Amino acid sequence: MKNKKKKIIIIVVIVLLIVLIIGLSYAWLRTAVEGERNVQITVGDISIVLDDSSSNGINLVNAIPTYDSKGKETEAYTFSLRNESNIELYYTLSLVDDEELIDSCKTTSGEACSLLDPRDVRYELKMDDRTFTGSLSDSSIISYGTIDADEEINGELRVWLNINATNEAMGKVFLGKLRAFATQQVDGFEFQQGNDGVNEPEMDSNMIAVKHDGYNWVKTDIDNGWYNYGMGIWANAITVRSDKLAEYQAAPVGTEINMDDVETMWVWIPRYSYTIAGNGSTYYGKRGVYLNSSPTQALPGEIDIKFIGVDEKDSGSAKYLDTDNPQNWYTPDAFTYGDTELSGIWVGKFETSSSNPSGSYGGSNTTSLDPMIKPNVTSWRNINVSNIYQVGLKLSAAGNRYGFSTNMNSHAMRNDEWAVVSYLSQSRYGKLGNENYSELDKEVYQNKSDQYITGCSYGSPSNGNTDYGCQYTYDNNIRTEDGMTGKGVGASTTGTIYGIYDMSGGAWEYVMANYNNMAANSGFSDPLTLESKYYNLYTSNDPSQACNGGECISHGLSETAGWYNDARNMVSETYPWLVRGGNWHNTTDAGVFHFSSANALGGTDASGAFRLVMSVTSP
Repeated sequence: MKNKKKKIIIIVVIVLLIVLIIGLSYAWLRTAVEGERNVQITVGDISIVLDDSSSNGINLVNAIPTYDSKGKETEAYTFSLRNESNIELYYTLSLVDDEELIDSCKTTSGEACSLLDPRDVRYELKMDDRTFTGSLSDSSIISYGTIDADEEINGELRVWLNINATNEAMGKVFLGKLRAFATQQVDGFEFQQGNDGVNEPEMDSNMIAVKHDGYNWVKTDIDNGWYNYGMGIWANAITVRSDKLAEYQAAPVGTEINMDDVETMWVWIPRYSYTIAGNGSTYYGKRGVYLNSSPTQALPGEIDIKFIGVDEKDSGSAKYLDTDNPQNWYTPDAFTYGDTELSGIWVGKFETSSSNPSGSYGGSNTTSLDPMIKPNVTSWRNINVSNIYQVGLKLSAAGNRYGFSTNMNSHAMRNDEWAVVSYLSQSRYGKLGNENYSELDKEVYQNKSDQYITGCSYGSPSNGNTDYGCQYTYDNNIRTEDGMTGKGVGASTTGTIYGIYDMSGGAWEYVMANYNNMAANSGFSDPLTLESKYYNLYTSNDPSQACNGGECISHGLSETAGWYNDARNMVSETYPWLVRGGNWHNTTDAGVFHFSSANALGGTDASGAFRLVMSVTSP
């Protein structure tokens, strides 16, 4: 009996010690310290005022507007991060406005300080052997990484004015502080460096990685903030005119991209698995932290996403009860191309345009023109599905003008490929997870351009308003302010400039999806004899039976039917070709989840466009 009591006492002591250790570890993680320069950051929520006087912040009054090569001559602010816990930590560094300094800042004449547009502030941050550069419009997070237990890493920060800053910027200041946050990886809390599990984009030699500096697209690379999916910064890449390719390839990171040189723009959709929460009868996603109310069809919730490797493939039902943890994961069919499992796909950033966008219907029913993917041009319309298919193959065909190799497989977008973009947009990594938007503004904004201009935004989701036109260009309001959503970038799948555009309104888009191999007016011979990797075959006008007698999981049909009140109408024997997205004049039924059978039966239509996809099938 005594031994039993002794064992109980020992167990209780061990439990108490474990609780104490956990409590201390948590305290280490949450410690907040403020200081200037050279401070040792333990862990937690840290603010460093980047000025000796603690009153003027980073003062650029006497700075000369310049770019990276000369701007690095500005004074460096040094600091260190130290992890005093006994576990590895993830950390992020942010350069953010200092509200306290802003409130107290006065000029020599006693007036309130005039603040710089954050886009005018460039930075270079060196963290040991890594360098991060950009402008503050990219994001408040300027660095991220891991730090081992009892390790110290050193940083050096420089800031200067962007070369594009106008004379009006002179005399203004940026009042900022460096903020560090660190956490451990624990159950129930997924810390996102932003790219955890994301497969690195597979680039062909002719592709140039780009990011936006607040004014222009610039050349970048993976070490200079190319992408961060946790922050809605999806990887973007371009191809340029053949006579400019060598010049851009040799150019340093930070080189401005002349949009006149650009021929195609692409966005990387990394391989992932997903599942959708519901109550057993309806599945509208989970409320999570992004909605203020329970999900409904009019305001659906989060689709759970996890990024996976190319050797992983889930085959669950893609549904789970919202009382449970996410389960029954499914890897979308879009990540399979023939017999090849893909690490991701490149998707055209805009509706396809042609090498003669000012021509009739932006291109019309021909294969003699070359496809382009650019903003602010007329989309290529009035082309039948057969010619769309042929145009899609041209980008990676032998001798193509773009420089793509045989490793790349270009094709017209399938329906399941459209769906894989829409699902990612409705996740924490897309517009749903963008905290600059709330409630109904979570929906991707509509393109109401009656001239079919690519990348346009109405500045709000689809609605019954009839003041058509290009109210906002795709790059409007790159950086949002309190109480204002990005009017132009809100039309992308991320609510940032890094997403995919024209998926709500503009022209409706043919996708390669067909009912029972019926050619109709498409220009193909009847019945269709296409390879299965180029199109989706549906055998029923009931989405729950259309894929081999079962539900078409991951195709954006029955799973997300009517989300945001988007129209849904399945293909049939009468109308065998599928279209997505809706039109500029559609009311509330246009949107990312819109699908319908094509009245044109696969033939030409003045309102019908298309989109291109690139699959990488060889190393």
